[in-house]
Amino acid sequence: MAKVSERSVHRVWVDVILAVFVRHVKTQSSDRLGFAWVVLSPVIFIFGLAVIRGRIGGELVYGLPTFIFLVYGLVLVQGFLSLVSQSATAVTASKPLFVFRQVQPISPVVAVALYELLVRSAVFLILIYIGYLLGFDIAIDSPLLLMYSCLIVLLLGLSVGLLFGLLEAVVPEVKKIRSLLMRPVFFISGIFFSIKDIPYHYWPYFTWNPLLHAVEVARSAASDAYGREGVDFYFMTYTCFGLMCAAVVVYRYSWKELVAR
Repeated sequence: MAKVSERSVHRVWVDVILAVFVRHVKTQSSDRLGFAWVVLSPVIFIFGLAVIRGRIGGELVYGLPTFIFLVYGLVLVQGFLSLVSQSATAVTASKPLFVFRQVQPISPVVAVALYELLVRSAVFLILIYIGYLLGFDIAIDSPLLLMYSCLIVLLLGLSVGLLFGLLEAVVPEVKKIRSLLMRPVFFISGIFFSIKDIPYHYWPYFTWNPLLHAVEVARSAASDAYGREGVDFYFMTYTCFGLMCAAVVVYRYSWKELVAR
């Protein structure tokens, strides 16, 4: 008689996430170039913008090489926007899978987060290596602070994406609102500028954005000379924690209804 092994709840959840992760990878890399193009496309885009910004704005931005300055901004902000979009659509796109008792709405969101983390990490490492080959100073003065900033961006994108995903599953028109709200984020999150470039009396119009704080903190982690003027480490932390709590509460009281639809 064949022996039937029982799996724990956590083991089942991990297996489901891995299965959805593999499904998502196959969906995103279905052409001949596959996963390579998923990574190379943002690398080419960011490298092109970095070269243009370097020629226009000079070699250094507050002690940080312009190329490295732009890499941190673009990788983090693009990663946030992509994670919000992918997480929000993952809930609706995975509805057919909810007929299986083991699959819950949070599973595809976590799988998408892992996928985006893998892609953005690969993009960042490739760009940093290109910067090294070009002779830029790529030393990181505070590696732990840099990792913390990246974690904040990941959790922010995951929380905002989950909130939008749950709302869009009930009211599809929310997708249009999300698209409208996310467009300005690319321009107001410090990709092409530092908060120190803005006159002090205009700071309140920008510092409400926790993503801007995370980008600036990441740059200061790369180079102590860059500084953290105008940004608040605790603000981005508390905002991230608040959004996470809101996402968890909304999910806690809506996931059963979502599965039943």
